[in-house]
Amino acid sequence: MGRSGVWGLAAAMALGLATAASAEIEISLYSGRQAAPPSNIDSPVSGSDRVSWEGRSTEAPPYYGLRATWWQNERWGWGVEVNHAKVYADEPADYGYERLEFTDGLNFVTANLFRRWQQPGQRVTPYVGAGFGVSIPHVDVQPIGGAHTFGYQITGPVVQWVAGASYALDDRWSVFGEYKGTWSRHEADLDSGGSLKTELQTNALNIGISRKF
Repeated sequence: MGRSGVWGLAAAMALGLATAASAEIEISLYSGRQAAPPSNIDSPVSGSDRVSWEGRSTEAPPYYGLRATWWQNERWGWGVEVNHAKVYADEPADYGYERLEFTDGLNFVTANLFRRWQQPGQRVTPYVGAGFGVSIPHVDVQPIGGAHTFGYQITGPVVQWVAGASYALDDRWSVFGEYKGTWSRHEADLDSGGSLKTELQTNALNIGISRKF
């Protein structure tokens, strides 16, 4: 599935929410600073190894996300989200690779549940959330002297958790800040043979803007 397929899926799910719901729909766009701690990889190239990852959030393509939430009432909401997180191996040659990265997105597509604490007359609304879905990363992996794997794959499940607060600018628009964490498991098929397996965690501080409908 290509990038257009990922965003097409998100758009279709968001449209389904909007047309089916009589409650409040909120569309949110965000970016921020995202990083990932080291993780173990298992591949035919280096066997088992521990890789240090970099997020490089502001480098093209940048880190960002799009979220649609259907608030059923003043407390609970559910929705869908696409999160374009990414990771680069810090020194790929140390692990036997020319390239070792997921940098046109880990592309997490999740279904989410949110709880908010909205008070009449108050502009600030704290919230927490969690989600579960699938990762559709752009795999960019090339062993030294080997075939270059370059394309989108469905590689495994993802779980996310979020805590933050929004600030209402008016009845429709708000801004927000949040912490967002994810855990994902990946098994990417390599054109050089075999597969690369790893589990990744990302941590991000996001800022964004939301529009209610």
